[in-house]
Amino acid sequence: MGTKREPTARQTRLALELRRLREAAGISSREAAALLGVNSVQISQIESGASGVSEQRLRRMASNYACTDQQFIDALAGMVRDRPEGWWEEYRGQLPTPFLDLAELEHHSTYRHDVELLFVPGLLQTPEYARAAFSSRVPELPDEELELRVRHRMQRKAIFVGPDPVPYEAVVHEAALRIRVSGRATARAQLLRVLELSEADHITVRAIPLDMDGFGAAWSPMMLAGGAVPKLDTAVRDAPHGTGFIDSEAQLGLFRTLFRRVEAVSLDPARSRDFIHRLAKEL
Repeated sequence: MGTKREPTARQTRLALELRRLREAAGISSREAAALLGVNSVQISQIESGASGVSEQRLRRMASNYACTDQQFIDALAGMVRDRPEGWWEEYRGQLPTPFLDLAELEHHSTYRHDVELLFVPGLLQTPEYARAAFSSRVPELPDEELELRVRHRMQRKAIFVGPDPVPYEAVVHEAALRIRVSGRATARAQLLRVLELSEADHITVRAIPLDMDGFGAAWSPMMLAGGAVPKLDTAVRDAPHGTGFIDSEAQLGLFRTLFRRVEAVSLDPARSRDFIHRLAKEL
């Protein structure tokens, strides 16, 4: 018998939102089970992501919890319907789960915002730059896993391809643009790649020069991914102990404010391209 797979971050988010709806309504698990005609164990399994839920049952639950936000209910129903076995599944069991969860999150996002201080954003990296960045990890990665991580990072760029690419904005500090994770040639090729990508209508790159006044809002890299409705947005923070997915309303509000502040002190897209072009010419 195969081992039951843990729920993905997206499935866990759906489960969490259902629990939040129930708790906001002041209904216990036992009461929710009685209203739905199931036992309380099934409610617990649904709210932990251990058990799936049909769209019909989800809408009944929302009605039982007196939720009147129809756009939010429809967005949750969309999470039930849209469960593709994405390209990231080929890496399951080969890469840490957060790599897969991030790719799934990006696949479903309505926008992507990044703030980077020390590295070029992953979605803008060349394979050579990504390989050098992963190679700096301590302890060192085995060659096979190193190449898997590079390939996975390159495949994440699928959100930029097709008739409906995900709108993307990156705010990148000059330090990240200047730090050479490898040699001069790799650094120059990376900057030229950023310039090339920034010409696309759906990709915006903003730079923050070292001498820019008023920069202090971002103390570490951060990422925002838009959900079908703002309530389903997700923030992501990288930390030494792993990737963290943040979905509380208060924290999301904080990250949106931080991004606006960082964006406000950055160069506009045209001046940013000129700035990055000058950095590339120096190499």
